[in-house]
Amino acid sequence: MVQKGSLPERLPRHVAIIMDGNGRWARMRGLPRSAGHRAGVEAVRRTVRAADALGIEVLTLYSFSSENWSRPRSEISYLFSLLRRFVQRDVADLHARNVRVRIIGEREGLEPDIVSLLEHCERLTAANTGLTLVFAFNYGGRQEIAHAARRLAEDVAAGRLDPAGITPERLAGALYAPDLPEPDLVIRTSNEKRLSNFLLWQAAYAELVFVPELWPDFTEETLRRALAEYAARERRFGGLGSDGQKLAGQGG
Repeated sequence: MVQKGSLPERLPRHVAIIMDGNGRWARMRGLPRSAGHRAGVEAVRRTVRAADALGIEVLTLYSFSSENWSRPRSEISYLFSLLRRFVQRDVADLHARNVRVRIIGEREGLEPDIVSLLEHCERLTAANTGLTLVFAFNYGGRQEIAHAARRLAEDVAAGRLDPAGITPERLAGALYAPDLPEPDLVIRTSNEKRLSNFLLWQAAYAELVFVPELWPDFTEETLRRALAEYAARERRFGGLGSDGQKLAGQGG
């Protein structure tokens, strides 16, 4: 059980996680990749429970990227079977714990039963007021920005929007989930140091924390360490820090 007293006072509202390392975890143990994905689902369950207990407002998990379609068909089929089992086993429990489930990503082209599962998760939990759990599924950050740009272009073509009215705020409002706060903290596991096309627009001023644990080894303690590192940083959003110094990379 998470001990709130042992945590920093300043917690992020929105934590986003790039869950990386299932395949390496399995390979290091001489196991098939499917075993790593199964262990990764257990890590999802642990992390959701911990975030919920901590009082984090939004948790976004990068569960299936638009680039993952290049993986072997057998692996994709297995990942989708894990999704089906997760919905059957876990969503009722999440609903009972007042967790709201959201899914961001492209649904066009997905199998109809997968779309139905995603819609079921959202519909069942829509009125819940606790942790918002966001799955980035069939998601890519560039894809999302292009989708938003197309929406604005359609408004311009229809005469509903003047091109001069296309502002960063207007584009942000055309993203998949504009009502959610932008991530304060992005965590990536397995010590890889890149965003991999994840929340490219929203993470512009997020704090990035890279942890050595492979995703199946991610625990409550790993999350607490990342939260402590976040709390120790001074967020400037391109402005001046408390010492009067500009953020690195800012001119003037």
